[in-house]
Amino acid sequence: MAFWRERNFEMGKILGIAIQNYGSLKDISLGKLLSNQSGAELSNMTAIIGPSGNGKSTLADAFGFLSDSLAEGVERACDARNRGGIRQLLSQGSEGPIHFEIYYKETQNDSPITYELSVAKDRMGRPYVAEERLRQRRAGERNGRPLSFLHLLNGKGYAFEGKKGGQEDDGKSEGEKQEVELADNRKLGIVTLGAMKQYTRIEKFLNFLRSWYLCYFTPDAARQLQSLSPDPYLNRDGSNLNNVAQYMYRRNPVEFKKILADIQTKIPNIRRIEPIEMPNGQIALAFWQNDFKEPFYSQRMSDGTLKLFAYYLLLHERNPRQLIFVEEPENGLYHKYLATLALEMKLNVGKGYGKQLFVTTHSPFFVNALSPEQVWVLSKGEDGFSTIKKASEYQFVKDLVSEGATVGDLWYSEYFG
Repeated sequence: MAFWRERNFEMGKILGIAIQNYGSLKDISLGKLLSNQSGAELSNMTAIIGPSGNGKSTLADAFGFLSDSLAEGVERACDARNRGGIRQLLSQGSEGPIHFEIYYKETQNDSPITYELSVAKDRMGRPYVAEERLRQRRAGERNGRPLSFLHLLNGKGYAFEGKKGGQEDDGKSEGEKQEVELADNRKLGIVTLGAMKQYTRIEKFLNFLRSWYLCYFTPDAARQLQSLSPDPYLNRDGSNLNNVAQYMYRRNPVEFKKILADIQTKIPNIRRIEPIEMPNGQIALAFWQNDFKEPFYSQRMSDGTLKLFAYYLLLHERNPRQLIFVEEPENGLYHKYLATLALEMKLNVGKGYGKQLFVTTHSPFFVNALSPEQVWVLSKGEDGFSTIKKASEYQFVKDLVSEGATVGDLWYSEYFG
């Protein structure tokens, strides 16, 4: 029995992403793209490593910017989370625009979809959506240019209804084309049009983007007592941890206890975790530690225990969010627990189109559980901007891994600079 029925997230997977003019990310790309077909598709587990100040947090924030733009529009997204506005976001020396390219696939048998977004400054210095485009090849085609089924310039352009159709670059079109003009060019067109059933492909892609989860878990937030308000999903900082437990317990108490029994085997010094129903109907999580007869509650649990519990609870979502981004999960955790956590994450995402996980990390212990194909190395170029390269593309990594070395060991030995 599945817990979550309120939202049915669309299946999908990012095959590649390119980012231009976003802070230190002047021009980077990961994986396979429409503009770079030579790259290999991103795996379901992607770890980004590199020294401090080389752009890992900026990369995480770029994903967050896209998510915030969906919810609030690009102007508020530029100001949110201490970003400081578009002038601060733009790469130094660049007038923009900020540009994203996402290469995405719903299932193994579907043609890939390319989403392009350009955010520029107007004459008043305010950000707006300069261009937005969705493209896809005809069903069954492997070659040829894809058809645009959404193309907006400064909020004006066209969109195609249904599951087929689009326009070629020379203007030839097929399918149900509709002229579009948005009232607000600071809002994403996919948000407006994706709310309409006739734009089937736009709706599916919008739902996929909305399923992204950017994790900024803080133990202090998780210790807060929340009002009685069951939630199906953890929020960004984890302050609704008990509310999620409340929701899961109400939907299926037997299954939830099985999940807790599984999680407790992965958290050190914890022999049992149980949901306790309070007189007001709320659920509190009781943790029995080894050598103690009485349980402890979340308000008294260590930062590391709460973080591990939240991560493993995240991995047990029954209707999972399609993309999860976790920044530096090692903070506050004993290093010996990180390899197990990384392995559980890798096994959890699998190889299909059910879930994709991105992690930034400083921990060689975490990286040791991953293959060179799953690790990307961020470094600063001589111009001060970040470059990124897959660990498996370094010849010395291939040579040393073939002799039994691990990526984390190589990194710890400062092979990566």
